[in-house]
This record gives sequence, structure tokens and C-alpha cells, in this order.
Amino acid sequence: MEHLTATTTASNTLGAIKIKRILMSVSDKKDLLPLAECLKKYDCEIVSTGGTGRALTAANINITDISDVTGNPEAFGGRMKTISFNIESALLFDRERDAAEAASLNIEAIDMVVCNLYPFKKVLDAGADFETLIENIDIGGPTMVRSAAKNFKYVAVVTDPNDYTAIIAELNENDGCLSLATRRRLMRKAFNHTADYDATIAVAMDKADDEESMRLSFKSGKVLRYGENSHQEALYYRQDDAEESLCDMEILSGKAISFNNLLDINGAFESVRVLNADKQACSIIKHSNPCGLCEGDNQAEVFEAAWAGDPISAFGSIIAFNQKVERKTVEFLALDAVDKMKRKFVEVVIAPSFSEEALAYLKLHKNLRVIAYNTKAARTGKDLRYFNGMLLAQDLDTQLHNKMELVTKNEVDMTAKAAIVEFGLKAISNIKSNAIVVAREKDGNLQLLGMGAGQPNRLVATKLALDKCRENLGREFTGTAEELEVYMQTEIGNAVLISDAFFPFADNVELAATYGVKNIVQPGGSIRDKHVIKACNKLGVNMIFTGLRHFKH
Repeated sequence: MEHLTATTTASNTLGAIKIKRILMSVSDKKDLLPLAECLKKYDCEIVSTGGTGRALTAANINITDISDVTGNPEAFGGRMKTISFNIESALLFDRERDAAEAASLNIEAIDMVVCNLYPFKKVLDAGADFETLIENIDIGGPTMVRSAAKNFKYVAVVTDPNDYTAIIAELNENDGCLSLATRRRLMRKAFNHTADYDATIAVAMDKADDEESMRLSFKSGKVLRYGENSHQEALYYRQDDAEESLCDMEILSGKAISFNNLLDINGAFESVRVLNADKQACSIIKHSNPCGLCEGDNQAEVFEAAWAGDPISAFGSIIAFNQKVERKTVEFLALDAVDKMKRKFVEVVIAPSFSEEALAYLKLHKNLRVIAYNTKAARTGKDLRYFNGMLLAQDLDTQLHNKMELVTKNEVDMTAKAAIVEFGLKAISNIKSNAIVVAREKDGNLQLLGMGAGQPNRLVATKLALDKCRENLGREFTGTAEELEVYMQTEIGNAVLISDAFFPFADNVELAATYGVKNIVQPGGSIRDKHVIKACNKLGVNMIFTGLRHFKH
């Protein structure tokens, strides 16, 4: 939720009202006393309820008890306190149109409401029983808040303790007055607050009767240049209760973010986030898929190895790092090369932070978007997909495997490949299905050597991944043509091929073996598993079943 900021004195005088009478009734009493002391300094009358009134009185701040205004005592264990003709009238009457009628009814205006509601979500999250939940449904508070918000032309409504400091500053700058602009911002915040509050209650009451419902709130919508294509309008919003949000990213340099950029930024974030947080890691994303992925000890070497996974697709890509980026790393982009053809074009570089030297270097490309964001942040909540009036919700795909079972007869110690397998499983969980990846260890780095993504035919995905491996190996090899084939067979033989789902037939194994594959990891679970295993044994291929697939549609 956005917080108010103190504005200039000139703007505060526009449509300003003098705050003379305040109603305070809060559950969260954090930082309340400084606000109350500021209001008393301007001779404001403070009307207050039970617990809030006692807290103010204990701090030697004089109050008017709410019952003196309502003409009734607090009743029914506190269920009835503020709801009354006198209170709601004092908030709601139009100060110009209804002034005479209010005077005839002895209604004295209330100029500000400071109210935050019973802590329903707090007790819900603490696992409270149903009766406790019911007792923490606020009725009088939302009524006051909505009344004040509706009449924001004359009344200020404060629901967030984080706004107190800015309000105190504005009151002090303007001799106890608040501007219309501030009251309008407070009004919007108040209606959002009560809407979210009621939504939380509604979902909890549904769940108590075994009915699942979901209400999501998004704010701070920002217009993008256009959508996936130039004829589509697009915006993005921040989810209210998200602890971490890509909306919080800090754009340090470059032109505006596009719709497609955001999709790929998310793909880059997801791909690098799951890698070893204690290592240097880099992902290179094209059309939401990692075409390059690597982790190791040296950031510059990791970046170059990730780039080598598919240098052609890396053109116009999104790059993410999991550690602070240093200048030596990004010099690989050759942004200052005299020969412009040697400069590597990328759309976005995202990392937790950048050294001053690295940022200055990246700014040599004025359109390159440089973004600071915590790429190690853990995802929470659900994976949500919305389309055609339907919302799908599922748990996040965070488990890599159920088992690591060697199902072939070959006597081989696969523990030596454990790090490669884990790296490959993390990679494939972020690649669109049908997906195949080939991962290897090279010079101390774990690297995505080749991948095939988004294919309706798994055999095609396998061929794409292995052809990319050969292309990359041919590019890195420096020996003779006669030695090249041996090198390819050796490197692919030492690598691990991983499938996101089971092989329905032996054809994938047979194809992989012709490229030199010796190690395959797949979930298993096909009715033809025995046939596939038999083919592996015949061809001398090791196969591990993980028991978990990683479809990503």
C-alpha cells in the first residue's frame, strides 16, 4: 500500500480544511501518540473509544468519551460503541448544503477519523477458532471509515499508521489544516482498506464452510508502451499482499519496460532464483525460456558460459544474475567496441545490485534496461493463470524429485553426476514443455549445453537439444576436424540428458545414443518403462527415474 508523503505548503493550501474535531478508534496503536499530541497542539477535540481512549488518557492527553457524543454507553461486550445517528451524521453531513439542518439537530462536525480495524487477518493467520474470528469482525470501524471517506470533501480519514508522519508534517506546515489532495488520497486508501478487509472475511467464512474462494487485490496500475504486439494496450499492477513483487524492481537505466520484457524478466528471475545461492549464477532468456544457464565461482566465466549455451538466441535477450554485477563481467558485452558489429545487443540486465563501474559501463547503451531486483527472493503463494473468465491456481513447482533411482543394469556411480542432475532439473522446471535439456560440468561450472523447448513431439525436442549441443561443442573446440567428433561424443557422454516427462517410447533413447548420450534422467511412469529401460541396457545408457515430472505450459 502506498504511503502519503508530505507535500509543499503551496499545494496544501488548496481546498484545505482546519482540523478541529477528531474521532480516534484504533486496534493498532503504533505511533498514535505523536499524532494525537500534534492535533492537541492545534486545540483539536479528540473523541475516542474504550481502549484507544485509555491509552491517550494514560499519556495525559484529554479526550471526549464516545458515549458523550452518542448519548449511549458502550454495550454488548464492545460490539456497540460508535454506531449512532450522532456519529455518522457528524461525519456525513454536507458542510454547505446541510449546515442548517445539522445545527437544528445539534450535530457537531467531525473533521477527521483515525481508525484501523479489528485485526481479523492477524487472528486468522494465528489459527484462531471460528468464534474468535467472528468477534474480530469490525462493524463500527468500517462504517466510520466509509462515512468519512464518502465525505472526503470535508473529512480526512486515516487508516494506516504509516501515514501519521506525513500527516503531522502537513498539519505543522499549514497551521493544523489538511489539503483536499491529501484528503482525496486518504479516501482512496480507505475504500481499498475496507474492500480488502471484507474480502479477507468473505474468503475465511467460505473456507469455514468448506467452500474455496479467492479474492485478489491489485493496485498501482502502470501503463506499458503496448502489449505483446503494438496494437494491444497493456498495464501491469502490484498485488497488495505480495511480500515480493517484480513491481518493486528499480529501473536504473534504459528505456521503458515492455509487456514482453516483463514476461522474460520473470522467466530470467525464476531461472536464476532456483540456482545455488552460494554460487555465481546467470540465466539468459529468450521468449520466456532459458537459452543459456550456468552457475560457478567466477561471475565473468559463468556469464560467458551461459552465453555460449546459444549465442545466436542470446541476441536481444534478458539476462539475470544472482549476485552483485561487476564491470569485468559485463565487459563481455563489448558495448564500447569501435566496431559496432562486435557489440552484443541485449534488452535487459537484472541483478540484486551493480557496482558503480558496471552500471556506468552498461549505461553506454542508452536503451539497455538495467534493473536492480532481489533475484534470490523466494516465491510465495500460488501459481495463478487467468483466462476466459477462469482462474487456475496451483502450488508452486518447488520439489525437484521424489527419488533418484538407477533403473538400468549398468553398474555406475551416479553420485558423481548428482550436482549436474540437480542443476538440470532446476533448468528444466523453467523450460516450456515438451522439454529436454542437456547439462554438463565444464571447468568447474555447471552449464546448460543444449535444450529443446515447447515441442508437441518429445522426439523433436530431444533432437533440437542434441543438435544445439553439437553446435555449441563445435564452436568451442579448437582441435582438428578428425578430433572434433571424438570430442563431441566424449562431452555429450559425460553430460546428462534430462526430460521433463516420461519417454513414451524407446525412440528418444535410441536417438540420444547416436549422439553419444550415456546418462538420462526422466520421471518414469510410462506403461512402456520396461521397454525404454531395455533399450537403455542394450545401448549402454544409464537411466535414473526421479518420480516427478516438470511440465511447464
